Amino acid sequence: MDTQSLIIFLAVGVAAGFLASFIVGGGGLIRYLITGVIGAFVGGFLFSALGINLGIDSLLIASIIQATVGAIVVVFVARMIA
Repeated sequence: MDTQSLIIFLAVGVAAGFLASFIVGGGGLIRYLITGVIGAFVGGFLFSALGINLGIDSLLIASIIQATVGAIVVVFVARMIA
């Protein structure tokens, strides 16, 4: 992974974490980043395992949506455990 891809991945993670925290609550840049990055993996896994295709041409928008859904799942699971 080159530097540009890493920066885009982290930006998608921050955006997804922000959107997830807007929906389910929470805050802080580091929390956005951590939830968004973990959510990106979880969302990607869930969408591929369930065979969900968003049908969006923009890869960036589709990635943000998948990561946001994954981040919401991560926050809910973390709250259930705690």
